[in-house]
Amino acid sequence: MPKPHLLTDRELAFLRELVKGKVPFMIVGLSAAALQGAPVVTQDIDLWFKSLSHPGIKKALRKVDGTYVPPILLNAPMFAGEAVDLFDIVLTMDGLKSFDWEYKKASDVLLGNFKVKVLPLDRILVSKKKANREKDRLTIPVLRDAIATTRKRISR
Repeated sequence: MPKPHLLTDRELAFLRELVKGKVPFMIVGLSAAALQGAPVVTQDIDLWFKSLSHPGIKKALRKVDGTYVPPILLNAPMFAGEAVDLFDIVLTMDGLKSFDWEYKKASDVLLGNFKVKVLPLDRILVSKKKANREKDRLTIPVLRDAIATTRKRISR
């Protein structure tokens, strides 16, 4: 029996098209932590791209009837459309190194029949500590426990 996903078929299709188009991106934040087994909840999926000008992004958006909305005044860039409303564009990650450095260390997570890159738990923890917002401070103990649990599982 296939494992159920929290994503709709169209949301999965968008991620699959990004991977198929060889768009350098990672899932970051608590959604990345959840994909790695951390018991956390989030309202969106944060995507960190190497470059928002990669042609594969627009191609993937077209495939799912989504649109890129460029930054306007104080509004950050975003995606619009039913298949991409769940996704937020991340421009920077507090406390982390460059996209290229973090991408090399990213973990692969299987989503259906394709893999996506996700920021590893220990790097998510670094970012949450550096951001130091109240909501980030609340997740730090959970992330530490998830990291410890993962390490115990691997060492067995």
